[in-house]
Amino acid sequence: MSKFVITYDIGTTGIKTCLIEIDKTMKILASATAGYGLYVDDETGVKGGAEQDADEWWDAMCTTTKTVFEKVPTVSKEQIEGISFCSAMQGLVLVDRDGKCIRRPMTYMDQRAREELKKGIAYGVQVAGAEVTKLLKYIRYTGAVSSSVKDPIWKYKWVEAHEQGNYDKIYKWLDIKEYLICRASGEFVMTTDSAFATLLYDTRKGHEGWCKPICDMVGVNINHLPEIKKCTDKVGEVTEEAAKELGLAAGTAVYGGGGDASLIGVGAGAVDNGDTHIYSGTSGWVGTVCEKQTVDAGAMMAAIVGADPESYNYFGELETSNKCVSWVKDHLALDEIGVYLKKYGNAADSLEQIEFNMYDYLEEVIETVPAGSNGVIFTPWLHGNRCPFEDPNAAGMFFNIKIETGKTELIRSVVEGICFHMRWMLERQEKKVKTSSAVRFCGGGALGAATCQILSDILQRDIEVVDSPQNIGAVGAAACIAVGTGMIKTMKDVKKLIPANTVYHPNPAHKAVYDRNFKVYKNLYKCNKQNFAILNG
Repeated sequence: MSKFVITYDIGTTGIKTCLIEIDKTMKILASATAGYGLYVDDETGVKGGAEQDADEWWDAMCTTTKTVFEKVPTVSKEQIEGISFCSAMQGLVLVDRDGKCIRRPMTYMDQRAREELKKGIAYGVQVAGAEVTKLLKYIRYTGAVSSSVKDPIWKYKWVEAHEQGNYDKIYKWLDIKEYLICRASGEFVMTTDSAFATLLYDTRKGHEGWCKPICDMVGVNINHLPEIKKCTDKVGEVTEEAAKELGLAAGTAVYGGGGDASLIGVGAGAVDNGDTHIYSGTSGWVGTVCEKQTVDAGAMMAAIVGADPESYNYFGELETSNKCVSWVKDHLALDEIGVYLKKYGNAADSLEQIEFNMYDYLEEVIETVPAGSNGVIFTPWLHGNRCPFEDPNAAGMFFNIKIETGKTELIRSVVEGICFHMRWMLERQEKKVKTSSAVRFCGGGALGAATCQILSDILQRDIEVVDSPQNIGAVGAAACIAVGTGMIKTMKDVKKLIPANTVYHPNPAHKAVYDRNFKVYKNLYKCNKQNFAILNG
């Protein structure tokens, strides 16, 4: 029999709530989105700050839950088997004993804690940005090292150093979806993948759990860390109070779900060992399923704990991926918007519909430009970069502009720059693990056929896209319920329910120009690292 579930995909700028039917396939019956604020720099009162309002997350969750029921009136709240989550990771949500936020949560983008990072690990004789003895201790216990200013440990230490009053109120340290689980169910928990993302989780077989030696080394109070649960566990039930606000039935099961880095690959059907997926949303990454932990400290890549306890996800991240395309829409293509409205505009269209259609129009624009953008190259480092190099000072640039260069070349070069970075991370992954010849591409970036073809040409690999690639985080969250309730046996069985919808094959005629531009792309950081430090350090 069919089962109905509701899943929440909590991204950087908004939430997508889906009502999903699980049967022989996973079918999205309805979805609803709502946005919320991202408060950066001056809005946080500190350079490098990036915060959000937890009440805005909850309000968006409540609004969209009610909307999906309105869209599918044949499904009642009593029929919902459970709710689950997929969310951005490495946030820092500090709550008191009542589950209330002590301060505005910091997102993964927050990079205020540079001094805390230096004092904690980035001093003395270093390897990959970490003092060598601490690096070795990290690798022994966790299989990864907290050497990025964006890691939550250093944000926690920043609060201790700068907001002692708030630090003294801490009951538990949660991540984004864990806060929403707490608000829905009253339970203070953290799933294994979120626990690993704190880089305080002992991954040694037989020792899995919070790692006291690492907590002691970096000065984290282990009592601030919540109970750890599996992604597929039922972790609680919706309370009476939360049920009224959400429009759900009290007692509805709440499942752990997972972070976006864990579940987007699952939702894309990339679940077998060796399966590779590429995600392009606000941020982006390359992930490959592997059997054992491995780390490339020099490239800031590691095999992370995911939703499947039998495997790991070897992972490299680009901080701003499809966010660069929205930047183009907002700041570079303003006159193109006027052209679009004149040619295609409809007075009845909402602003949201116009923005959605604008992406389609920009796809048409970039197809008018030859592969290689006539030599223009863009670097998609609009908020620093993580992999395969860690540098919060790195920034975006257009390189090789000439008098005959037009805006259309600039627009296409942005998409190519994102794809070049994915190739860079994929090739670096090949040094440690075997990646798949066909890559599953997902996220909002996968909605455009031109973008998919560019990625295929730059990688010179087949690109597979599943149905509704922008919703696969929600599908991955539904998979946690399916496994948790026994509807399917393991995460690897999810692949049968998520076939590829479209396949793009590489055009060999574009290989030479992309190989040439890619070589220059990689050189741009090496040649400008010092310049970035002078301007942004």
